[in-house]
Amino acid sequence: MREVEIKAVFFDVGETLINEGRIYDAWADWLGVPRHTFHAVLGGVIARGEPHMAVFEHFRPGFDLAAEEEARRAAGVPNGFDERDLYPDARRCLAALRRHGYVVGVAGNQPAEAAARFAALGLETDLAAMSAEWGVEKPSPAFFARLCQEAGLPAAEILYVGDRVDNDIVPAAAAGLRTAFLLRGPWAHVQALTPLPTPPTHTLVDLDALTALLTTP
Repeated sequence: MREVEIKAVFFDVGETLINEGRIYDAWADWLGVPRHTFHAVLGGVIARGEPHMAVFEHFRPGFDLAAEEEARRAAGVPNGFDERDLYPDARRCLAALRRHGYVVGVAGNQPAEAAARFAALGLETDLAAMSAEWGVEKPSPAFFARLCQEAGLPAAEILYVGDRVDNDIVPAAAAGLRTAFLLRGPWAHVQALTPLPTPPTHTLVDLDALTALLTTP
């Protein structure tokens, strides 16, 4: 049987296109804890399969994200990503895939305000949406159903690229999408230490490898 052709490639945001290291460092500074300590606790949270907000609760029980973000804005150190945080291979990968005729999309678990920050990066995409805009987030099957609806393509013709086994690879595969597991960022390196319940279609060390995979005859 002939393999179904991939016509669209969708990307997660955090640790796929955006390096979140500076963002977590800023939170460590805000909470007044050493950066290496913050990252060590984050690694434990990931290994135990806990929500990422558990790291904030560890250092500040009863942590209120909305209140802390407002306090950071008032202090002139707002939370969020910008051009500094874009992985260097992200821009050239998205541009190359569009030149080769792929539909290029971005869909990740992000707050609504992240949409404007992402748009400011000026990346070449056909579609970019954050979970808060859709009212559903990964790993819900409804997230991937909405992704397919927005792309206007059947799941088998879409490749989803992400760094998390639990949020990206397993649920995307369950929804019928092809998957690419990107080995970067804390979630990828911790979760890759145990056998993946659903093997990805591809495993990548960076997005340049994805460009080569999809654009080389």
